[in-house]
Amino acid sequence: MQKDAYSLILEAIDHGTYRPGDRLVESELADRFGVSRTPIREALQRLETQSLLARDGRSLIVASLDHNQLAELYPVRAELEALAAKLAARHASVEEMRVLRDMVEADRGLLGDPSALSRANRRFHKQIHLASHNRFLVQQLDLVHRSMALMAQTSLAATGRGERALAEHEAIVQAIEARDEEAAAQALRDHISKAFVTRLKLDSGGTASIG
Repeated sequence: MQKDAYSLILEAIDHGTYRPGDRLVESELADRFGVSRTPIREALQRLETQSLLARDGRSLIVASLDHNQLAELYPVRAELEALAAKLAARHASVEEMRVLRDMVEADRGLLGDPSALSRANRRFHKQIHLASHNRFLVQQLDLVHRSMALMAQTSLAATGRGERALAEHEAIVQAIEARDEEAAAQALRDHISKAFVTRLKLDSGGTASIG
């Protein structure tokens, strides 16, 4: 199925093709994605309404998250992700658990490549969302993760964060495999909390080697 202009631009932001502060120009986007300017214009208006784009004079730029927005976003993400892990422990099929296990093992080979690890991290979390078997929760988490794309860099770029994040993923998968709903929820909640600490250190310009 061919993707519409909105999905194409959103995917480009999510993948880091366009970063916070980058200017989006209708004609350039139309050429890049091979579509006319009318659907591009409509997509940009929709993204602005969703606060994923912001005005800089007459230009539209990819928005960024300030400290207060991050402080609001992370607790919501932590609780929604924890609920997804809890439901995954209850509902995930054997095959879905196998996929999560394989992801953890494969992602060890990405240590040292923060960008690749960040993409793998998104896939891992998305798989947990799907394994919750709750479409409404998946929709809400999709919205949260769109906002996560507005951060200038991944917390996995911090020294040692990749190794710790994978150890936390391992604990989440073990709890899901054990069908331990509360342990799965807590493991994921702790994982998001530690990522938030790292994010705050990165944004403060300090050393972010812990968390």
